[in-house]
Amino acid sequence: MKRVIQYFFLSLLIVGIQSCSSLVDDLNDDPNNPTDANVNLILVSAQLADITIHEAHVARVAGLWSGYFTGVGRQYADIYVYNIGASSFSQIWSNIYYGVVQQSNVILEKSEGVNNQIMIGIVKVLKAHALGAGATGWGDIPFTEAGQVEFENPQFDEQEDVFAGLQGLLDEAITSLETGIGSAPTDIFFGGNAAAWIEVAYTLKARFYLQTRQYALAYAAAGNGISSQANSMMAPHGNTNSANENTLYTFVARSRAGDMNSEDAYLVKLLDPSSPDYRGDAKTNEEARYNFNFTAPLFTAGTEPNTQPGGFAAQTASFPLVTYSENLLILAEAGARTDFDTGLGHLNDYRAFLNSGGYLTTVTGALDYQPYVTTDFQAGGMASVAGFTQDESLLQEILEERYVTFFGQILGFNDMNRTRKETVGIKLTPNSGTEIPHRFIYGQEEINSNVNIPSPVPGIFTPTPINE
Repeated sequence: MKRVIQYFFLSLLIVGIQSCSSLVDDLNDDPNNPTDANVNLILVSAQLADITIHEAHVARVAGLWSGYFTGVGRQYADIYVYNIGASSFSQIWSNIYYGVVQQSNVILEKSEGVNNQIMIGIVKVLKAHALGAGATGWGDIPFTEAGQVEFENPQFDEQEDVFAGLQGLLDEAITSLETGIGSAPTDIFFGGNAAAWIEVAYTLKARFYLQTRQYALAYAAAGNGISSQANSMMAPHGNTNSANENTLYTFVARSRAGDMNSEDAYLVKLLDPSSPDYRGDAKTNEEARYNFNFTAPLFTAGTEPNTQPGGFAAQTASFPLVTYSENLLILAEAGARTDFDTGLGHLNDYRAFLNSGGYLTTVTGALDYQPYVTTDFQAGGMASVAGFTQDESLLQEILEERYVTFFGQILGFNDMNRTRKETVGIKLTPNSGTEIPHRFIYGQEEINSNVNIPSPVPGIFTPTPINE
């Protein structure tokens, strides 16, 4: 891993964030040196880097491989059919390790010196969020030696050990946040609200336990997780062109218009009431959710992510990072894997949330999510799946709901890989060949410079260790 600190791209991002313009006054003589910069400024920079990890290029790649998007032009037509190289992941890899981890380590050192426990807690949650995406998408990654200048070639920790370490990191974060000592006034997500960050930390614990199939622990953690839509961790966006606008909007409607849409994507088929694969039933009407996510052709010849005002990919639309929806659905899945009635109860809690409008910022068209009952999942019931038991049909409904809810997010791709060997789950036809990718590729610069890179470097069709 290169020792040169790469912060220039973060400086460019900061320029476009209107809410952070006042921070310029706090810059000293060397703003590109994180050890000399103001902690509050570094926090904003690290948070912006974290947003790019979950919202930008890798989310689009995952969406192309998960039935959310369709590649129709230039490199995205190639990525759609699994033609992709390591250089495509170099920037996101850099954002994880230089943008989040290294900057977070600087913040931690400075904050420990003044006992700013709230800042310490927030930054540890942020690190866990970024490194959790790394471990899930790449498998073995640098963790214990990551972001420390004395380790020019950090070791790659085993994926299972990374997830265990992330649980410990989140426990430390919760302990710090619970003290209520200190502040983080430039926090772009919650304004330094420790209670909101504690809930996010618990939902991340639940996410990672789910990923490692520790379902009882996932259920317990989610019980303390995000408790309302207002406490969801959402990436904020504005209307400054190519600066603070929604990344998917920038891509679909501006910088790469014509390269990607959602024509014939599996999610479109599930939500379109006119499709033979429509998932609606006598208790479920998906018209409003289809209209929120998708729109008629504007920049391509097919159905597209909705970039219109109020749509999922609108210019000012906030992007979901860690949400109330996810927490409710972790409770549903983890509960269902132990007890049918528990899982059904939580699924109905989520359906009640959807029935009130849920996470849709604009409701156009009909929506209906009435509670299911046990007989709906028995043979012949409206939610039963041919050949599945009652328990399997419920779990399939929950996993499909997760898939629909996580449109545009990496989580849908992660779920597909986690459940690939199970009877239940989303089973797609590959866009090309006979297999769907399992993982991402290490960034090219990491391959070139870190002598500890796994050898041979695993390709996209090699499962990560926990999914082997």
